[in-house]
Amino acid sequence: MNSVSGGTRPGTGKPTGRGTKGGRSKKARPAASTALRRQAKAVGEILAETFPDAHCELDYTTPLELLVATVLSAQCTDERVNAATPALFAAYPDAAALAAADVLQIEELIRSLGLYRAKAAALKGIGLALVERFGGAVPATLEELTSLPGVGRKTANVVLGNAFGVPGITVDTHVGRLARRLGWTAEAAPVDVEQQIALLFPPEEWVMLCHRLIFQGRRVCHSRKPNCGGCSVAALCPSRQLAGA
Repeated sequence: MNSVSGGTRPGTGKPTGRGTKGGRSKKARPAASTALRRQAKAVGEILAETFPDAHCELDYTTPLELLVATVLSAQCTDERVNAATPALFAAYPDAAALAAADVLQIEELIRSLGLYRAKAAALKGIGLALVERFGGAVPATLEELTSLPGVGRKTANVVLGNAFGVPGITVDTHVGRLARRLGWTAEAAPVDVEQQIALLFPPEEWVMLCHRLIFQGRRVCHSRKPNCGGCSVAALCPSRQLAGA
C-alpha cells in the first residue's frame, strides 16, 4: 500500500489540497472551536450507531472496477451504475482490455447512464493511461489518480479509501449538504468542505464517516425535504433548530 501522504500533509492528517483539478484552496483554516468539535464527535458517534453497516454502494471486486464504477456514477444513481457494470466488467476485465476497446462499444454498454459518451471516452483514456504509465495497475496516491482522464478528487478519494484503505474525505453532494446543515462549514467548494471536515475528525474515521453521511443524506436528510422528525442527530443539528422544527 502506498503512503497516506498522497492525500494528507505528513504528520498532520490534513488534506494537502494537491491533486485537485482546477486548483487548490488558498483559504486559511482557523482551528475548529471546542464546542463544534464536541458536536461533530457526538454526531459521528450517533451516525455510527444509526448506520453500523454503512458502505460504498457501488458494486466492485477490484480497484479498477471501483474506479470505473465511480467515474460512471457522476450525475447518476448507484443503482443505475450497478445495473450497467456487470456487462462492462465482463467485456473489459482489466486495463489492457479498456485500452484496446472501441469507444463506441463502451458507449453501447453504458448508454443507459447520463453523459455516456464523455464517460466512455474517459474509460478508454483511463485504460490507456494505466497501461502506459502504471503497468496496468490502479495507482494508490491522490496525485496519480487525479492525473487520469475523468478522475477528480472525489473519485480519487473513493478509490483510495475503499480499495486501498488510505484515509480520504469524499465530498459528494450528500456530504457537502450535511456538512453545511450540521454547521461544520459554510463553504460550497468540495475541497474547502473537505479541509474543514478534516479539522473535526481524525483520519482513521474519514472513510466510514463519509459512508454514514451519504447513507444519512440518501435516506433521511434529503435535499428538498429533510426528514427531521426521523433524524437521529436532529437534536444536534443547528439547521433544524433554526427552522424551529
